[in-house]
Amino acid sequence: MKFTLSWLKDHLDTTASVAEITEALTDLGLEVEGVENPAERLSAFTIGKVLKAEKHPDADKLKLCMVQTDAGETQIICGAPNAREGITVVVAKPGDYVPGIDTTLSVGKIRGVESHGMMCSERELELSDEHDGIIELTSGEVGQRFTDWLAQNDPAKVDPVIEIAITPNRQDALGVHGIARDLAARGLGTLKPLKAEQVAGAFPCPVSVTIEDDAKDGCHVFAGRLIRGVKNGPSPKWLQDRLRAIGLRPISALVDVTNFFTHDRNRPLHVFDADKVTGGLRIHRAPEGATLTGLDEKEYAFHGGEVVISDDSGIESIAGIMGGLATGCTEETVNVFLEAAVWDHVQIAHAGRGLKINSDARYRNERGIDPAYNRQAVEDAAAMIIALCGGEASEVTVAGEAPDTDRAYKLDPARVISLVGMEIPEAEQRATLEALGFRLDGDMAHVPSWRPDVMGEADLVEEVARIASLTKLQGKPMPRARAGVPKPILSPMQRREQAARRTTAALGYNECVTYSFIDAEAAALFGGGDDATMLANPISSEMSHMRPDLLPGLLRAAARNQARGFNDLALFEVGHAFAGGEPGEQALQIVGLLVGRTGPKDVHGGSRAVDLFDAKADAEAVLAAIGAPAKMQILRDGPAWWHPGRHGRFCLGPKKVLGIFGELHPKVLRALDVKGPAVAFTLFPEEVPLPRKAGSTRAALTLADLQPVERDFAFVVDAGVQALDVVNAAAGADKALIESVRVFDEFIGGSLGEGKKSLAVTVRMQPVEKTLTEKDIEAVAAKIVEKVGKATGGTLRG
Repeated sequence: MKFTLSWLKDHLDTTASVAEITEALTDLGLEVEGVENPAERLSAFTIGKVLKAEKHPDADKLKLCMVQTDAGETQIICGAPNAREGITVVVAKPGDYVPGIDTTLSVGKIRGVESHGMMCSERELELSDEHDGIIELTSGEVGQRFTDWLAQNDPAKVDPVIEIAITPNRQDALGVHGIARDLAARGLGTLKPLKAEQVAGAFPCPVSVTIEDDAKDGCHVFAGRLIRGVKNGPSPKWLQDRLRAIGLRPISALVDVTNFFTHDRNRPLHVFDADKVTGGLRIHRAPEGATLTGLDEKEYAFHGGEVVISDDSGIESIAGIMGGLATGCTEETVNVFLEAAVWDHVQIAHAGRGLKINSDARYRNERGIDPAYNRQAVEDAAAMIIALCGGEASEVTVAGEAPDTDRAYKLDPARVISLVGMEIPEAEQRATLEALGFRLDGDMAHVPSWRPDVMGEADLVEEVARIASLTKLQGKPMPRARAGVPKPILSPMQRREQAARRTTAALGYNECVTYSFIDAEAAALFGGGDDATMLANPISSEMSHMRPDLLPGLLRAAARNQARGFNDLALFEVGHAFAGGEPGEQALQIVGLLVGRTGPKDVHGGSRAVDLFDAKADAEAVLAAIGAPAKMQILRDGPAWWHPGRHGRFCLGPKKVLGIFGELHPKVLRALDVKGPAVAFTLFPEEVPLPRKAGSTRAALTLADLQPVERDFAFVVDAGVQALDVVNAAAGADKALIESVRVFDEFIGGSLGEGKKSLAVTVRMQPVEKTLTEKDIEAVAAKIVEKVGKATGGTLRG
């Protein structure tokens, strides 16, 4: 939306500068996108007078002029044909920038004679394309600034042009009057009331108007009148200057009037050459395949359903968007039919997009205009047409009814202060709304017809805050709910998640954030892919199910990195996996993935591939960081996507699983195109027991001051017995006394016989209360032998 300062002052009585106006507009929500101020580029030029003009001694077409300027008499060489003694001119001195020739002047020599500046033409000052001679002023004093002379004699040439961005909810700001209303409410001046013209109808309107049933939802009201005996021609200079300033080309007085009202009042209008209209006008839906040549001389084919205006000979206008060329006004127009209508803005938008037409009328009609002004707009525009073109107006013909926009919402001053956070007195709140056109009836604010965006009490708060200026808000600390040290903001699980992220990153892993949606095939590999986790409307076939585990996403990321030459990877992610689509059917996971080798080759050319013990060590470090107990059992029987013999589960019992670590199954790696080796861990932080005490302090360090005791045991067991079973059984003999159990030897064959093996373990016992006697040690050893025997069938090796 563009407008000039003088145009704004037609509606706003103000002494504010352009800078003050632009700052206020942006603060009001009408963001200023640019300001074109011609006076800024012309500020250096002054008025001078030619005292003497003589022929240049070495050039026939050049003249050597003595010019009186504010710096005294100056010698200037000029080649303009109208350079002569006695004329008043515009002078540019050395050091001045001349925009028309993109040059900064300096003292120069022309055919051996110095020239101290130049006398300018209109094109050199970018005032017009005129370049036949230098500017001759009819008045002006020597030394006077040229911009001051223009402001007095030709103000349009130094009139600043302001361009603002309009959000879709501010239809009223698409007219200069609406912009002036906002500025007046802010206090930058007084809004000038609009003059409501009344043009008496001298005869009945001969052009009938009807709205057909199929178009009544597309056209609310249509008003028009015939003006006969007009003399169309160029519009007056003031109107042409305003249209040119905002980038519009003046066409004729009749068309320029409609363009003026479009930008001045946000009121699109249209004029038909009444002599080219056959019969009456009817508003209806366009049939598919019908065509119209628009005023832009392009032919448009209708898709069917667009609201159009037709006479007896066919379609003459695309309703609210563009008129037809056949009934357009020309200089020969004598009788004109003026129309103003209120269209359904949604259907205007659909038709404009379908026909690919962008016009000022469409831009405003699809955003909404003031329906209450429709009838008065016909009067105001008719008065201007008669003033500029003469003629006699008919009575106004109206079809349909203007929609009722009356609505009111309660103004709660205390609520406004609470929401805005500023002390705005009730009187100021009411004055603000009244300045914006609201009518206050008690505590009810009736919304003006030109503000369709105000749809509730919250919008009243926004209007008060907008005018009061949110830049005046001052930061205030929120009051504490209770005195003393505030309670922690993060929940225990959030702190646990934060610790897991920091610890895993410190171990050298790179964090990933993958989609929660994966394809059905990948989900099936990890125990999902059923209807419970299937999306009703997936983005694509590769995102059809909620992920049952975080590993598929990390494995896909690893495959993409390997395809680009990055083979050694350490990735992790913290997020939720889903067992279903209902609340509660999700679990937080901490997943780490190691692929490739542990590091670059050493000096001997070798490097070690990652193994399950790397994953186990990292998983134990993360579990320790989130508060898991130090003593945990390692059990088998993990899910099918883990290698059956190279994985383990961290457990606090058969059913309390804190995590899983190990190698991934080769078939999973093949399916996801990952080149192994690949090891991983999956931890379940929600399964880790919360500490009994909620304090943030750590427990006191407990150091044992008694001598630990180690005993070795060798058990003969079946060859199929797992060493883990022996370790777990031995550790369970006395959980308070036994600190650790580790395997240090395995023997198969020999005197043990077929199908047997020997497993040797070291059991470390750490007393707490007293030093262990031999009797105490023997009692624990007996329990260990008993436990291992019951769990594995093993016996002590003789």
